[in-house]
Amino acid sequence: MTILHYDCFSGISGDMNLGAMIDLGIDPDWLRAELGKLNLKGWELDVVHDQRHGIKGTKVTVRQTVHEHVHRDLSDITKIIDQSLLEGKIKDLAKRIFTVIAEAEAHVHGIPVNRVHFHEVGAIDAIVDIVGAAICFNHFSPDAVVITPVELGGGFVKCAHGTLPVPAPATIEIVRNLKVRYNGVNFEATTPTGAAILAVLAENTIPAGQPVTISKTGYGVGHKEHPDVPNLLRVSIGETGEYNLPGHEATLLECNIDDMNPELYEHISEILFTRGASDVFLTEIIMKKGRPGIILSVICEKGLEEKIREIIFTETTTIGIRTSRFMKSTLTRKTVKVTTEYGEVDFKYSFLGKRLVTAKPESDQCRIIAAKNGLPLKEVIARLSRYTFDQDITQ
Repeated sequence: MTILHYDCFSGISGDMNLGAMIDLGIDPDWLRAELGKLNLKGWELDVVHDQRHGIKGTKVTVRQTVHEHVHRDLSDITKIIDQSLLEGKIKDLAKRIFTVIAEAEAHVHGIPVNRVHFHEVGAIDAIVDIVGAAICFNHFSPDAVVITPVELGGGFVKCAHGTLPVPAPATIEIVRNLKVRYNGVNFEATTPTGAAILAVLAENTIPAGQPVTISKTGYGVGHKEHPDVPNLLRVSIGETGEYNLPGHEATLLECNIDDMNPELYEHISEILFTRGASDVFLTEIIMKKGRPGIILSVICEKGLEEKIREIIFTETTTIGIRTSRFMKSTLTRKTVKVTTEYGEVDFKYSFLGKRLVTAKPESDQCRIIAAKNGLPLKEVIARLSRYTFDQDITQ
């Protein structure tokens, strides 16, 4: 499986991450074109080669061509992303990163998430950094991520709220499930934006000690210099052994419900998926006194448990939730556009190591094709299934 390896010996910021992605092979002009789908005016992406302590890399600067005095909240940023022409997976990943920052700020300031007003993070450069991170991650589509201990830095930093200690309070909240180090440098080595990128990518990780064959390495150059430590973010891409399945710890949250309007379950499921749940499912049961009931089961990645619990408690009638952790192993997955008699259709391929084991057309697209052509859905699926193993698909 493909691995993206983050070596954060000098921390991470949004622009360092973009620099490392470009150094890994992302075409800067292609990235500019993808970011242009945001329809966000007033910025330029400067990309130059630079070095720290004799190690060459790529330095990225998002320059605002129009100075703005805008303090956006999460809904404003979500609207910008939702109205863009970007792929759905990119939109979802970018919104999750912004949500992590909003929740950290809400916790630090003791206010609801919808009352958080972004200052630095609401600026154009942060939107470009975060959406750019989602674009690059989607391009490489790794099966898992490895993150070494993250250097947070030390000292103090000035921001819209005044002078704050490094790491900033929001950064501490964001990295609480990551391994970190302090005071390796005397500046803000890891920004809230960089921390949030790692926190979201870390939802599917493998142990740092697992053998990985590195195929390419990129360096993102930071804007500050330090006499002792090169201010660089090192990101490598590689592969694990053929038969290593992606595995990581996940959480199952469950509750029994027998007194709720069943019309609410679809609404609750949509919210849970939107807020990061990996899976949501319902099981019919018989509860005390012979009453029919439902087990609501939600699988989520490590670090999302509190957010999921809050949704379940506020959106359902349950008064108790069972929590259990387990190891989750998955096949490596890949989506490929295949030319068919109905035009281009997305096919989902799953691999065990390098062996293709399942292939099927995207069900939502099958339904659209069936409705458009006046055909039974089962006939469309049967016709498209002829294409599944005809492609030259390799992992």
